[in-house]
Amino acid sequence: MEVFLLIVVNVILPVFLLIGAGVFLHRTFKFDMNTLSKLNAYFLMPAVSFANMYQSKLEGGVLADILLFLLLQSALLVILSTGVAKLAKFDKGLSSSFKNSVVLINSGNFGLPVSQLVFQGNPLGASIQVVVMIYQNLLTNTYGLMNAVAVNSPGWKALKELAKNPVFYAVILGWTLHSLDIKLPSFMWTPVQNVSEAFLAIALVTLGAQSAYLRLTRINLSLALSLACRLLMAPAVALLIIFALGIKGTTAQALFIASSFPTSRNSAVFALEYDNHPEYAAQVVLVSTIFSSVTVAVVVYLAKIWF
Repeated sequence: MEVFLLIVVNVILPVFLLIGAGVFLHRTFKFDMNTLSKLNAYFLMPAVSFANMYQSKLEGGVLADILLFLLLQSALLVILSTGVAKLAKFDKGLSSSFKNSVVLINSGNFGLPVSQLVFQGNPLGASIQVVVMIYQNLLTNTYGLMNAVAVNSPGWKALKELAKNPVFYAVILGWTLHSLDIKLPSFMWTPVQNVSEAFLAIALVTLGAQSAYLRLTRINLSLALSLACRLLMAPAVALLIIFALGIKGTTAQALFIASSFPTSRNSAVFALEYDNHPEYAAQVVLVSTIFSSVTVAVVVYLAKIWF
């Protein structure tokens, strides 16, 4: 119990204090969300991704395990969410938003800051979360987008979205310099390091600002099923895959923790853009983020014990 309380105080509480600060500041000063979003996506997130990969201790075998795990996890979550949607007899639009709420996770604004707090002084743990984030970006712009627009989505659109994402190129550059053992001069590395250190606070404040005006009416069946699948079933599925593949140590910890993160805001963006029950999708993002304060703490605690 003492370890669990330490995790809540040292990992979860700082995250939600910064999210709360974002809610308060946006309601008080009305941030320009477009500018804030671009600051995160095109400046802070590429910098922290580059820094983590540049300092990474990620080896080829570990990377192969991570990718195999992510592919299996995504496939099983797609099967699970599709089956639940059919059993619950959701209409086509609700089924689309439900499946995205289960499969797509907030691995950037939420997941990466949490991982940085959990794996302080352990570059491998943070590097694994960067790989998860890149994979989720790819999954969002392929499966998530296709799922939202059903059969009418042109394949080139997903590839175009991925090609515009600077995080992808930052990871490749960081990994290349790391692999070739090329050392950056201090006048280049210092600003990158400073920007990457600013990411945690600004990303969480941004997440709070994004959640500031989301409304919650009541927890109905569709919302309850989304929460159960995303926050409870997803970590259980991840645990089974980790044991089946024999993954251990920091890699197992990082992947198990990453599986517990709340629903991605992109699921609500897609629902709004294509009119697939947008109010429901926004509520899933809000409530899963709130409830994850408990479930993520539990998963971090179990990860520390089991691995």
